[in-house]
Amino acid sequence: MFAAALLLAGCSHEEEQEKGGGRGGARGPAQVGFVVVQPTSVAQTVELNARVTAYEQSEVRPQVAGVIRRRFFTEGSIVRRGQTLYEIDPRIYSAAVSEAQANLQSARANAEATRVNAERLRPLARMEAVSQQEYTNAAAASRQAQASVAQTQAQLETARINLRFTSVPAPITGRIGRSLATVGALVTANQADPLAVIQRLDPIFVDIQQSSAELLALRRALSRDGVAPGRATVRLKLEDGSDYEQTGTVEFAESLVDPSTGTVTLRARFPNPNGLLLPGMFARAVFAQSINSRAFLVPQPAISRSPAGDATLFVVGPNNTAVQRKVVTSLTQGTNWVVTQGLQPGDKVIVQGTGNLRPNAQIRPVPADSPQRVAPPQGSPSGQGKQGNQSGAATSAKGG
Repeated sequence: MFAAALLLAGCSHEEEQEKGGGRGGARGPAQVGFVVVQPTSVAQTVELNARVTAYEQSEVRPQVAGVIRRRFFTEGSIVRRGQTLYEIDPRIYSAAVSEAQANLQSARANAEATRVNAERLRPLARMEAVSQQEYTNAAAASRQAQASVAQTQAQLETARINLRFTSVPAPITGRIGRSLATVGALVTANQADPLAVIQRLDPIFVDIQQSSAELLALRRALSRDGVAPGRATVRLKLEDGSDYEQTGTVEFAESLVDPSTGTVTLRARFPNPNGLLLPGMFARAVFAQSINSRAFLVPQPAISRSPAGDATLFVVGPNNTAVQRKVVTSLTQGTNWVVTQGLQPGDKVIVQGTGNLRPNAQIRPVPADSPQRVAPPQGSPSGQGKQGNQSGAATSAKGG
């Protein structure tokens, strides 16, 4: 009886294989799910190294020599343009102004005397009461005295300017750093070290470094159809990995390549109302540098990699065959790969059932996420058929 049961089971197994209902039997074409892809506009975003730079920076330097008598600001505070920061001892410059004023008065007196003498000799020279040479000398002396007046007047103006320079003002409005010179220090007009540094931090610049090779590839891409410049909106990732809440805009790109790094600098402008960004900070700038209007968004499960590293996928080919294609993709957007080459509008990209798919294999394509219904085996008892219907309904409810 046991041998007869085994024989009966073997016959039943062979019959199921012939009907294609057994698990190990030869099945029909594999069912796969596909999506129809169409070109869309995709922003080509890049993430580049960046460094924060002050919007304006001024090094406060003395324009005259002398000893600092007073300091009028608090280190680290906000100073306004024209506000007095230091006072240099003005006594020597005040004396220079007084001397220039006295020289100007003397020059004016001499000019008046020479002018009167020349006017007195003019009619006498016409009557030949005096020689013509004597009158010519008097007229020249008068003009020379007038020139001396102008010269001493310029010296007086220079002395007054130097006197005003003894009060060192803030060139710009911004936050001033620590004072690099103390009261009593001797400063000179040509010294290398500044007295203090003022920086304007709102708004603020972020200098972005991009390699010249990437910039060259971008310009070539912009020269082709379907690629347009992106919006110059920049997002910033700070050193701790957090996102800066404000967005910036690209102001310009330099027209030269740094020979030491091979990079081009792009400058973005950010609002900085809370002073969170400080000059010298490192960050990562993320922005859309271009927009590809002929890119395809393909779900990530559809893309696989060959041993050589090439991206490949399967599409539904003629006569319901699986056709493998090599595509070009370099970035993701959400749950999709951005494919820039290798697809055509209307292609049916297989996204489900790709695990054991082989090139040129026969397939049964259905739209992705279609429910898969399981039919009961033919010739089964009524009770088994009912159970199979229940299993098929459950599978259908789960979407295959």
